[in-house]
Amino acid sequence: MSTERNGSAYADVTDADLLTRHTHGDPDAFGELVRRHRDRLWAVALRTLGDREEAADALQDALVSAYRAAGRFEGRAAVTTWLHRIVVNACLDRARRRAARPAVPLPEDLDQRLPAPAQEDPAVRGETREALLAALATLPAEQRAALVLVDMEGYPVDEAARILDVASGTIKSRCARGRAKLLPLVRHLRESGPPGPAGSPGNPAAGQSVPSTDDRPRAGGPTPDPGGASMEGGGTR
Repeated sequence: MSTERNGSAYADVTDADLLTRHTHGDPDAFGELVRRHRDRLWAVALRTLGDREEAADALQDALVSAYRAAGRFEGRAAVTTWLHRIVVNACLDRARRRAARPAVPLPEDLDQRLPAPAQEDPAVRGETREALLAALATLPAEQRAALVLVDMEGYPVDEAARILDVASGTIKSRCARGRAKLLPLVRHLRESGPPGPAGSPGNPAAGQSVPSTDDRPRAGGPTPDPGGASMEGGGTR
């Protein structure tokens, strides 16, 4: 029985207990763990890499690694922190491998082509999302990962530090540097009304967090399903 159908059987089971059940042979426990957290893990992967195929591959690789490494989980951090660390590391590995490739510059007419965020056309939202991902792609991978976790996913600095396995001060520094580079590129995405005082939607203050977009996977999209039958036969690259 798939975890999509029997998820209610795990309603009162903690993430840590699911991982323990997985290591003890429960065939559905890891799939349920993935089901609980895959949307957020997917969002982190996509925003960190800025490419759907790369993000899907990185997420698949990460979850295969987590599936195989579950027995080594020591419980020093939350299961979600452990999962995010594996996903972010997989993304950073991919980002570093492609760092030698020529960067794709942002279009010179980006400001003119972006529509006003107030419009609700799905195509408009998609274009805005792609513009934000393109801007994120101009940052060094470590700054990008810190901004995704803190500004876009809402993790506290201390939790982001645990996920990335660095000091909290390092996260703050990476975020500050990343915002300084990114905000000039995405300021217009936040402007949903007439200019106002500093820090208002029409005039964001320096150091303000970057905007977020709704890039959760949609039905029929390319999001991998590592909790399914392909997990056991998969392999890392």
